[in-house]
Amino acid sequence: MRSAPQPLHRALGLTDTELDIIRDVLGREPNSLELALYGVMWSEHCSYKSSRMHLRRLPTHGAHVLVGPGENAGVIDAGDGIAVAIRIESHNHPSAIEPYQGAATGVGGILRDVFTMGARPLAVMDPLFFGELTDARQRWLVEGVVSGISGYGNSVGVPTIGGELTFDDCYSSNPLVNVLCCGALPTERLVLGVASGVGNLAVLLGSSTGRDGIGGVSVLASAGFQGSDGAVSLDDAKRPSVQVGDPYEEKRLIEACLELLDERLVVGIQDLGGAGIVCATCETAARGGVGMDVDVTAIPLREEGMQPYEIMTSESQERMLAIITPENWDLVAALCAKWEVRATVIGHVVEPVTDDQGRSVGMLRIRDGFDGEILAQVPASSLADEAPLYDRPRRRPDDLDAINADDPTDDEPVGTPNDDLLGLLIDPAWVYRQYDSQLFLNTVVGPGSDAALLRLAGPGLPISERGIALSTDSNPRWCALDPRAGTALTVAESVANLACVGATAKAVVNCLNFGNPEHPEVMWQLTESIEGMALACSALDLPVVGGNVSLYNESGGHDIDPTPVVGLLGVVDSLVAPPPGWQWCEGDAVVLVGTRHASGPQKFPLGGTRWATKRGRRGGRVPEFEGEVLAKAIAFVAREISQICAGAASDVTAVHDVGGGGLSVALAEMVAVTGLGAQIIELEHHGELFAEFPGRFVMATNDLVAFRARADETGVPVVALGIVGGDALRIGETIDVAVGEVSSRRRGALEASLASLG
Repeated sequence: MRSAPQPLHRALGLTDTELDIIRDVLGREPNSLELALYGVMWSEHCSYKSSRMHLRRLPTHGAHVLVGPGENAGVIDAGDGIAVAIRIESHNHPSAIEPYQGAATGVGGILRDVFTMGARPLAVMDPLFFGELTDARQRWLVEGVVSGISGYGNSVGVPTIGGELTFDDCYSSNPLVNVLCCGALPTERLVLGVASGVGNLAVLLGSSTGRDGIGGVSVLASAGFQGSDGAVSLDDAKRPSVQVGDPYEEKRLIEACLELLDERLVVGIQDLGGAGIVCATCETAARGGVGMDVDVTAIPLREEGMQPYEIMTSESQERMLAIITPENWDLVAALCAKWEVRATVIGHVVEPVTDDQGRSVGMLRIRDGFDGEILAQVPASSLADEAPLYDRPRRRPDDLDAINADDPTDDEPVGTPNDDLLGLLIDPAWVYRQYDSQLFLNTVVGPGSDAALLRLAGPGLPISERGIALSTDSNPRWCALDPRAGTALTVAESVANLACVGATAKAVVNCLNFGNPEHPEVMWQLTESIEGMALACSALDLPVVGGNVSLYNESGGHDIDPTPVVGLLGVVDSLVAPPPGWQWCEGDAVVLVGTRHASGPQKFPLGGTRWATKRGRRGGRVPEFEGEVLAKAIAFVAREISQICAGAASDVTAVHDVGGGGLSVALAEMVAVTGLGAQIIELEHHGELFAEFPGRFVMATNDLVAFRARADETGVPVVALGIVGGDALRIGETIDVAVGEVSSRRRGALEASLASLG
């Protein structure tokens, strides 16, 4: 016997309580189209109904912040009349279903978020997370995602300049595909996604509308996957099409939109991403406090028989909504025709109405013809801003104390330190070789370094010597043990990476990837992570200018480890010479800059390290966050390197942040890149080889006395570790590995793993 079909509102992802709220808002029973509009706009992905109340704790203001959270992208003033826009997003669930198009359209969406602000996209970064490379499905995911990013980014003409690559079993059914984009604009070209001016036109720019991506945000990104065997499984009723991207359409759209803005032909502009036309129209109307009438029959379609709910909620790619004055329509149409971009008037800005309580309410009305029957009529702000807010139950995991107590720090070494070190070396070069990182010829430091560095230059920008640096960082191993401290330390790690290219951090964006928020343990992880980010950003004087929350990353009831990804934007005031990077020279002194010992009870904690995780030891404790100590070391390094970037002579020849894998891996990476060995003194403890905590840098200098004097003046500790030279990396009596072995292992580890799967 067939079960009775579920009510329409539940099929659309709305709860019974949410249906009652909608009835109260409308003062009547909603029709099916109206329910569909609320279904997508009140989805977790669009409304942040489980996270909004907690995100308010993050610091968002700063003297240089022009646009903070709530718009399509955050924007800062970089100086010299140039503003920089930055945004990070996730396309996790679509990439698990169809990795190529899922990742490709993730790139397309983030580009539109940035050029919506009036900025020309300058660079993309891609933090990626997969299961261990032990089965063919993971290879399919890796190759599909990397191909999607390269296929779209290379074709549209925006360089991919860095990212991350993480392998862990917790992502085997839930790969994470996060994408960051940064762009620049003259400050006077900044535009917001606001509809204003009664009688103004709502113009749809770009591609026609199809059925691809219908329900993407309300189903794929707002529900977990079923099945626990590593395969993604969705009920047929919950399997929407993944969006299909066209990078060449996007390229034309970028150029057309930027020219529209340069010609001052646009009042407001908004990209069409999640939830499609309903999202763009209700959000622009709500921001402007006006109403909007949309003619559903005017919208260009590429499929026959599409119903109004499909047209309004489709997430077809490469589309923008521009608000223009009627007298500018001919100019807009001609400019778009020049770029071969479709432009169609689909709506009008209308006066708000006065409700029974005397309040001004902007209504979104969906019509069958501009003066035809009203198919749906809802307050725009109720869709855009007034989704229910849930303070979901939170509970610290019952087994976390036992996990923290199972600390690997005092474990006796297993095997040989040489093998331990070689096992941790992996170069993601196979990935970034698929990307064009030199488009625009602004890339000074590209993929594979501590941070990426770009000249701040481009068409239409004022002439400037400034540069911008970008870094993305995460550490789910830390965050699984202590999401608050782990997130705070991750922010510090990212700021330290910027210092290695001479940049001062100016702004943070975040992509908070977590499991099912209906699990109290997951909500505890999320709120603790937000607290940790707030702590670090306040201590380091960093505003959070935007972000994204990706929830329901679970499969068969198993949640991913908490994975907050932070994106950092920094500025170099004068970039006339490249930073030294990892290129130390024969005879240089090798020094450790920053505190040698972690804060807390253990000097060299191994909990949450790559060394411990590789041995199946996932317990332990992470170091404490000490903002003042970290800030002092980071500022010293940033100042040293920024002087080199400004063209000053320096005794510093190399710099590298001590990150994943610890001190031994940082040294080995410098050996591999330069082909020069190093002779390092005996370290204090075996754990010092592999302990991970931020605020430490390996630097090389050809004048140790002068370097140490500068560090002493600022109160930053320096330890002389050894000297560059020889044919091996030798660390006391512990490690002795030939340079060639270090280089070949690091270079070939990833490709060997991929090739081993056939």
